[in-house]
Amino acid sequence: MMTLFKKEVSLFFSSWIGVISLAVFFVAMALIVFVFPETSVLDFGYATLDPFFNSAPYVLLFLIPAITMRSFAEEKSNQTLELLRTKPLSLWKVILAKFASAKMVVFIALLATFCYVFVLARLAEPANNIDYGGIIGSYLGLWLLSQCFIAIGLFSSSLSNNQIVAFIVAVFLCFTMYFAFSSISNVPWLVGKSDYTIQQLGLESHYLSMSRGVVSMSDVVYFLSVIVLFWGFTYTYLKSKEV
Repeated sequence: MMTLFKKEVSLFFSSWIGVISLAVFFVAMALIVFVFPETSVLDFGYATLDPFFNSAPYVLLFLIPAITMRSFAEEKSNQTLELLRTKPLSLWKVILAKFASAKMVVFIALLATFCYVFVLARLAEPANNIDYGGIIGSYLGLWLLSQCFIAIGLFSSSLSNNQIVAFIVAVFLCFTMYFAFSSISNVPWLVGKSDYTIQQLGLESHYLSMSRGVVSMSDVVYFLSVIVLFWGFTYTYLKSKEV
């Protein structure tokens, strides 16, 4: 399992798509946080990373499908998935190894953004006068959200042997899981008094809750449930193809 994990990480960083994807993420977030007039923290009257945490899900919604699109699609296209299964690896271990490798790549991407915190702390008046508790809670929410996107991306990759199709399906599912329930909850005639319940089914409400610096066990359990759910979808679909 560890061998597969190392192989997946090295393959990502050995491809130009991988390096460019991370570079685009870092540059895009830097532009949003420090350059674009409407979101630049330099134009705010107080030290905050809200522009980063508000915008990151939109960027990750495209970055993570780009990371996961080849996970199973490439194996199926090259007909190496069956070969991989002949090794002493269960299907669950294959899924978890690919999940862990994608998680490592995303961790590196998010780790690079910690420099924004240090810059903001230096810009604050007085220095270091920023809400570290809120920032830690927001990063935790972003980390859990990214893992949900990874699980969705792996499931999408298992559905097709075409990486582009896997990418499009992953973006669609991530977009749906993040935005759809909140959007539906805002249509009173459609949901009636169930608006709050509908809203709680989506990723956005739980991420926004944690981005306020409030780490609720219900939010953590929700994110973990979504991750496990899509692991199950991936396993069930791949297992059905073995029959």
